[in-house]
Amino acid sequence: MRLVARVHAAPPEHNAGAEHMLISMLRPLVERGHEVEVWLSRYGKAHEVYEYRGIRIVPLEARLDFASAVRRADVLVSHLECVPSTASLARGYGKPMVVICHNTHRTTFRDAAAGQTALAVYNSRWMEAEAELFFAEYPKSIRPSESIIVRPPVFAAEYKAKPGGAVTLINCCEAKGGSVLKRLAERMPKQQFLAVRGAYGEQVDYDGLDNVEVVPQVPGEDMAQQVYARTRVLLMPSSYESWGRAGCEALASGIPVVAHPTPGLCESLGEAGIFVDRNDPDGYEAVLRRLLGDPAEYRLAAKRARARSRELDPAAELADWCDTVEALA
Repeated sequence: MRLVARVHAAPPEHNAGAEHMLISMLRPLVERGHEVEVWLSRYGKAHEVYEYRGIRIVPLEARLDFASAVRRADVLVSHLECVPSTASLARGYGKPMVVICHNTHRTTFRDAAAGQTALAVYNSRWMEAEAELFFAEYPKSIRPSESIIVRPPVFAAEYKAKPGGAVTLINCCEAKGGSVLKRLAERMPKQQFLAVRGAYGEQVDYDGLDNVEVVPQVPGEDMAQQVYARTRVLLMPSSYESWGRAGCEALASGIPVVAHPTPGLCESLGEAGIFVDRNDPDGYEAVLRRLLGDPAEYRLAAKRARARSRELDPAAELADWCDTVEALA
């Protein structure tokens, strides 16, 4: 089978949850012997075709014949901003279209319903429920022919590390909690904080805070050693998360995650999550001091984290995903 994906960016240049989810879903298709290409729609630093985890990545200006790739494809895949244009080509060439839904914004479901989507992939049960509400509210929408749930796959062995000593935030934009980290660093001057820059969003400035180390965005394959091996506790005070992949990566190392209770984070972290409202800095400080100062409490939180990581083993969902895509061709 020849599968062609059209997205705006890809690792290792663009390291965000949606892009790493896509790559993690395409890898098992490559392992089954299928030909997989990812064509990029935005200009970036890469100008020549390259391979990433067995997948052929085609930068915008490297090849100018995307329509020809569509014509030769058996199945098309897209997400986020590229769904409408890819869906138009899918209709024009009569190709089955897979839409990966990464959030519950109305435009996500509207774009998935705009054409003859063969398969919609939802990243959580709550997203599936939100999609059902959308189609109930807009019954004239063209519902995707089929849908499945694939939780963002995290291959735990690739993220395991012996935890370090820092309190870490991944993506320091305001929506992810960049200012929460800043307030905590000001309150806890003796604690080391690690601020990992994100692939998108304006990053909060930590100038003048000697206990905050800022590092550039890190490719997925380097997260274990460059981030989680330095992390004692992961912060996820996000205003919105449809799932929260970074938290699940941290769980693989038994790293406790302190998070704002979005529906996605509550579902992904489950009993391992320690939930504090992002507008409660006193609560975040109290939880951190308890985790960092009480070894017995930390061991219990780490045990829950590792147990949740085992529950999130992606093998069964990825097998179902591959079988479903193969049935489209």
